[in-house]
Amino acid sequence: MIKYTSSSRIIYGQHIIPIKRIESFYPDEWEEFIEEWLDLKKSVYHSIEKFGGAGDMGRDVVAYIDNPVGNLDYRWDCYQCKHYKAPITPSNVYCEFAKIIYYSFIKEYPVPQKYYFVAPQDCGTKLSKLLINPEKLKSEIKENWEKHCANQITNKTILLEEKLLEYFEKFDFSIFGKVQRKDVLKEHVNHSNHLARFGGSLPDRPKVTEKDIPINVQSHELVYVNNLLNAYNSTGKCKFIKTSDIDKSYLIHFKKAREGFHFAEQLRVLYRDSLPINTYEDFQEEIFSGIANTLLTNHVDSYEKVKMSEDKAQQIQITSNPLKDVSKPQDRIGICHQLSNMGKINWENE
Repeated sequence: MIKYTSSSRIIYGQHIIPIKRIESFYPDEWEEFIEEWLDLKKSVYHSIEKFGGAGDMGRDVVAYIDNPVGNLDYRWDCYQCKHYKAPITPSNVYCEFAKIIYYSFIKEYPVPQKYYFVAPQDCGTKLSKLLINPEKLKSEIKENWEKHCANQITNKTILLEEKLLEYFEKFDFSIFGKVQRKDVLKEHVNHSNHLARFGGSLPDRPKVTEKDIPINVQSHELVYVNNLLNAYNSTGKCKFIKTSDIDKSYLIHFKKAREGFHFAEQLRVLYRDSLPINTYEDFQEEIFSGIANTLLTNHVDSYEKVKMSEDKAQQIQITSNPLKDVSKPQDRIGICHQLSNMGKINWENE
């Protein structure tokens, strides 16, 4: 009995843990999930390619160890994504073994170095026992070829006889194995789509202190800093050429602008591996759209436009981007100067 609940639970329901959520994935979604997981193994594989569907010749997700282009003997691993409501049994996959044997026999592709089954419900006990006993696996496939394989490899009957049988007898059945779902989930935590798929909270954000901001302007700051100097000079009250010229009338603003820039840079870098691609760029774009009218308005001088844009950026209501929950007012000021640094903002009156 639930004695206490929260507003988020009322709105979104009880959180479903990842190991249960994958059971509700559609087959295509499961293949995409495995492809994402393999993308994290770039130090092991040259490239990853998802086949799946009709015509895949028994290959769902292929992990190339070598570049396959122009290389008939490329090395590769096969990850076969089987999505059933129960653990995989041998009868579910006899034809999958047969496809790899047949298509490598007719030289559609080389024999994979390894062939793994990955399933939301894992492999059942009987299949798991076969996968660690290659000779027994070979015997079972041979015994079940006519019933489970002969008419399921292609649109014609493929009998295990003559040269195919010779090939079968010499085939290395130790290449077949499995990957457990818990291991996939443990590693997928490091993928940028993990939170989008399973929910959860973003990592804690370290505090940015004054010592984290370099005393000297860095090379990647030069554009927005130069734009700020021009904005200060537009007041007609100064003629700053370099940052050391900035007097106390503008120094507080300049320091806050640099602080904001470094806050925003921390936000950009810290969460880029935890969120889907372009999440931060979308956040920037929402700020840019929110200050657009301020930028299009003529002001007394460029410095006034800078300040009005910074103020407006802090007032914008962002409701959907996940970074809204970890962003600070300084980030929004900083994004104004990131956009200036990128050449998307011109502080001068048109």
